[in-house]
Parts: sequence; C-alpha cells; structure tokens
Amino acid sequence: MKNLLFLIGCMFILSTQAQEIKWMSMNEALEAQKKTPKKIFMDVYTDWCGPCKLLDKKTFHNKDVVDYVNANYYAVKFNGEGTEEIRYNDFTYTNPNHNPDRKGRNSQHFFANALKISGYPSIVFFDETGKLIAPVVGYKTPKQLEIYLKMIYNDDYKKLTSADAWQKYEQSFVSTFSN
Repeated sequence: MKNLLFLIGCMFILSTQAQEIKWMSMNEALEAQKKTPKKIFMDVYTDWCGPCKLLDKKTFHNKDVVDYVNANYYAVKFNGEGTEEIRYNDFTYTNPNHNPDRKGRNSQHFFANALKISGYPSIVFFDETGKLIAPVVGYKTPKQLEIYLKMIYNDDYKKLTSADAWQKYEQSFVSTFSN
C-alpha cells in the first residue's frame, strides 16, 4: 500500500510539473542564448495587477501553452516594478525609486521603461540574439496568445509589414490550442 501511495504521489508531482512553464530571469535567459540560441518570451507583470494573476493562472498553466513555450522559448518572468538587476546591451537596469513599504503601484523598473511597457500584463518577445522584437500588451487567452507564439517563433512577423498583412495573417491562422 505504501508503494502504491508513493507511486501515485510521484505521478501527481510529474503531472503538475508538466503543467509548468520553466521560468528564469532575464540574465539567465541571455546567458542561455549564448550557448543555445533561442527566442525569449517574457511575462512582464506586477504584484497588484489582477489580469496578470489571471494570465498566470489560466493561460500560463494551459497544457498547450506550457508545452509550446517550454519547447521553443526561454521563458522569463519579470516584475515591471520589482528590484531585479538586469544586464542588457552593456547596461545595468535597476529600479532605484522602488519603495518596499508601498502597497499597490510602485515605481516602474528602468528595464520595463526601456521596453516601453505601457500596461500590465505585457508579453515581450526577443530574438535569438536578445534583440527586442515586440511587446504585446494585455491579458490573452491561450488561443489569443497562440498566434503570437507561433508568428514570432516561425519569423512570420518579419513579413507582416502592414495592418492589411497582419489582418490577412490573423484571418488565415488556424488555432490548435485549447482554451
């Protein structure tokens, strides 16, 4: 009986691990790119943001999203109002105005400012060399996120140079993710 309970416990742990995105810091992702080039998928959130929590709970725990992100991207979780030190393009970004005693909104991290983050949550994509591709602002369901994940991964975004081209791409996109 003990062995059976142990086995069930192990299976539960493995099944919950399979439903997790392998998050890392931006510094870790940039280091990993030096060894194995891969695009970066960054979740920019804040502690007070309700849609950020919903994105984390609903979208980032969707099996299709988890599997696709883990297979094709380095996934970064970044608090846009946090205190993490980020080394990017020979510059160190910090948040010297952060007030640890403040509840709710805090000062924006200099890296979030450099990325021109205008709202939370934002998902930011970087190419295999760490160069910024684009931020996508707002909550996305798994199906809504899928088009961006695949468009960026496949480099289709490079061909989408007009609103008309984006509209045609969006209309012809066939989703395979569950919601």
